[in-house]
Amino acid sequence: MPLKKGYKALVDEAMAQVKTYSVQQARAKLDDPNVQFVDVRDVRELERDGVIPGAFSAPRGMIEFWVDPDSPYFKPVFGEQREFIFFCAAGWRSALTTKTVQDMGLDNVAHIEGGFGAWKAAGAPVAEKAKKV
Repeated sequence: MPLKKGYKALVDEAMAQVKTYSVQQARAKLDDPNVQFVDVRDVRELERDGVIPGAFSAPRGMIEFWVDPDSPYFKPVFGEQREFIFFCAAGWRSALTTKTVQDMGLDNVAHIEGGFGAWKAAGAPVAEKAKKV
């Protein structure tokens, strides 16, 4: 049975409805205290590939629960008056995430075109994920 709408259509719809920054535009905001980078990749990806310094890790599977103040899993960082810039490995999950949180009412959100892969390829700052002790 064919799907009514596949992932490509979902990603294309999201891309048309969210703000997208190039790596250069996002990099210019890295040290801005009014901006919070949010990494939606899986923890295994962070450990393997590194992280953007200062990014908050919010796995894609938990984002709706962490953003909603009525959820028992709410993370206070999402209650702050900041711009949130989401990213994943290639920009697909972050486009979907950005659209989801935008639909939920989180204002001032964007994502990075090409994701962490493009960030790393551009020579932008990358750090190792801190190991749990």
